[in-house]
Amino acid sequence: MKLTSYTDYSLRVLIYLATKNSNELSNIKDIAETYGISKNHLMKVIYDLGKIGIIETIRGRNGGIRLAHSPADINIGELIRKTEDDFHIVECFDEDKNSCIISPVCGLKHVLQKAVSAYLDVLDGYTLEDLVKNQESLLDYFKST
Repeated sequence: MKLTSYTDYSLRVLIYLATKNSNELSNIKDIAETYGISKNHLMKVIYDLGKIGIIETIRGRNGGIRLAHSPADINIGELIRKTEDDFHIVECFDEDKNSCIISPVCGLKHVLQKAVSAYLDVLDGYTLEDLVKNQESLLDYFKST
């Protein structure tokens, strides 16, 4: 399984925000520069994270973004389900696009469905807090950019 850049950037934004004081506001420009990511790409990611309620966006001159919840309350599996749009790792997962002639009798689909479920189950066992347990090390990297 490969995550999209969109999900990768979503995770990076959340990791960045989780290293900050809960009341401290961050901005897109700083996050983009820290990771070497296009500001335009991050704008859509941040807009969508705000729309689904994971981050809080504050408009205006002194505005910025911050986590809307404690890192312990942001589940990684749930986030990935919200940011990934396609878990169809093979053609037969998508009824509308399936042209495989052996689908009705093939055992591969069941095995791969179990694998995707196991993958998501593992991610469900982690929160954003788990990803930033090394907060001091992360902050050192962020400062060095």
